[in-house]
Amino acid sequence: MFENDVDAANAFVKKMDLLKLEISKKVIGQNNVIDQVLISVFCKGHALLVGVPGLAKTLMINTIAECMGLDFNRIQFTPDLMPSDILGAEVLDENRSFKFIKGPVFSNIILADEINRTPPKTQAALLEAMQEKSITISGKNHLLGNPFFVLATQNPIEQEGTYPLPEAQLDRFMFNIEVNYPTFEEEVKIIEETTGIVDQKLDVIINQDEILYFQDLIRRVPVNQSVVEYAVGLVHKSRPNTVDVSDFVKKYISWGAGPRASQYLILGAKCHALKVGKYAPDIEDVKAVSAPILRHRIVKNYVAEADGLTTDIIINKIL
Repeated sequence: MFENDVDAANAFVKKMDLLKLEISKKVIGQNNVIDQVLISVFCKGHALLVGVPGLAKTLMINTIAECMGLDFNRIQFTPDLMPSDILGAEVLDENRSFKFIKGPVFSNIILADEINRTPPKTQAALLEAMQEKSITISGKNHLLGNPFFVLATQNPIEQEGTYPLPEAQLDRFMFNIEVNYPTFEEEVKIIEETTGIVDQKLDVIINQDEILYFQDLIRRVPVNQSVVEYAVGLVHKSRPNTVDVSDFVKKYISWGAGPRASQYLILGAKCHALKVGKYAPDIEDVKAVSAPILRHRIVKNYVAEADGLTTDIIINKIL
């Protein structure tokens, strides 16, 4: 596709800029959120978007899927949703033989809307899909789409009728992305553009083959040993039972991040470096992606709750 990796890296920067420009036709503001979702996509990761209702989380995911020209399915997670409603099921056909009917998970981009509204039994249906990119039904393995991403949304304030995501489920997500309120100027623009009759048509900016190529390119990006050691050191500092850990961590953290966090810190740093025009990541790139990667992997204790410390404050202290 390209003569060498340097040309490919330069093309990646242009594609990212074009993607964000096209997405901005429908999604106003939220630049950091869009950046992080795109990084997770190109790192073969999944993303959890956490924010109050009405902040365009679902619109953003729809728009990204449209700009990438990928197959897209939305699953509305409700308390009565069953695993078969996600994965599919075997049914008897007219010849009295079993036939597998594919569920909505067989797509490139899955929007798991309000993922915490369904019981853990149904949430667990996504565990194999998110890790192995395949599912097993009646002993038979079925491969999912390539590329395959789960982009989930969650409301952080409404607790009635919700179920906390198990730690194993949370750890499958590369990023836990906080979606915040727009600025005053952004909200004025949102109101002006969404209360008229204009319906923006979006172009497909990047195709499936290009996405797969850039995913492989990110894996080939060289990383200095010191950057790897910094990322691993950062994760080790979050574990209260590690030797030479700080008193602050021992006081406020129950459980720290696992090895998957180290992997995602390096992958995220590689993509972040390419995105800003660098050919190899440095420590600043690791820091840039650390909060959304560590946010859902650090479990604070009751002392942190009592002292009013958020997970982000703890991460900044570790950094």
